Amino acid sequence: MLFAPKEKGQGLVEYALILVLVAIVVIVILAILGPAIGNVFSNIISGL
Repeated sequence: MLFAPKEKGQGLVEYALILVLVAIVVIVILAILGPAIGNVFSNIISGL
């Protein structure tokens, strides 16, 4: 028990990694679908 590992911040690191992964996925989806979503809103506005 002289070199006991410190697991105090392990949960925080895991949550941070999950948050980074979700952010990357959202950015990729918006980069792919962004122009299509913009076209839909443009069509709605021009229809009004």
